[in-house]
Amino acid sequence: MTDLVVKSAVKDRLEDHNVAADFYDALDGRVSALLDDAARRADANDRKTVQPRDL
Repeated sequence: MTDLVVKSAVKDRLEDHNVAADFYDALDGRVSALLDDAARRADANDRKTVQPRDL
């Protein structure tokens, strides 16, 4: 699986919390699913460009 999230950015955003090592894999999976859904919506609307409304 490709890393879609930047671990250092997540750590910075959650600066007051500890982050479990397996959290990144779970987050990466959710981001991947979100991107797949957005691409399907764009395809369903005959577009090659994924737009914010596809989220």
